[in-house]
Amino acid sequence: MQNRAMIYGYARVSTNGQDLAQQLAQLEAAGCAKIYREKISGASAERPQLKRAIGALDPGDVLMVTATDRLARNTRDLLNILHAVKEAGAGFRSIAEPMVDTTSQLAEVVIAVLGVAASYERQRIAERTSAGRAQAKARGVKFGRKSALTPHQQAEARRKLDAGDTQRSVAALFNVSQATISRLQG
Repeated sequence: MQNRAMIYGYARVSTNGQDLAQQLAQLEAAGCAKIYREKISGASAERPQLKRAIGALDPGDVLMVTATDRLARNTRDLLNILHAVKEAGAGFRSIAEPMVDTTSQLAEVVIAVLGVAASYERQRIAERTSAGRAQAKARGVKFGRKSALTPHQQAEARRKLDAGDTQRSVAALFNVSQATISRLQG
């Protein structure tokens, strides 16, 4: 008895504000028998569900995504993933880019071009994010976590430190970590 080829889906969102529902619906409609889901940045090399999906592939199976940017954000990553899929004897398809089908002759060229486009878009996103951050800083927006101490408490803690109290005792007085108090002196 020969195993029947399976279609596996892989869906990924990179932020908490995004939802997998649309990707899942598309992959289910495309006939995916099992869908691996991940909520992690595509920029991260550590994607355990992607590793599981690739590990589940047998010869003749297909790994399907809704779009290549859900799989990888740069050319090297995309090509490494596609190499692993090929090594498993499986194929790869993208719903949004129907020409991306590794069973065709032209697939490797198309995939390389799409990988370059994904890498370019990732670079543009980083540039826009950096520019937005710079504009926000210029407007006085503060980034990072809120301080554990109010400005008044910080001034009081500094006075106590200047008077000779230890960082540990001042931290205990304000119910914060010693590291919080240490940063006030730096």
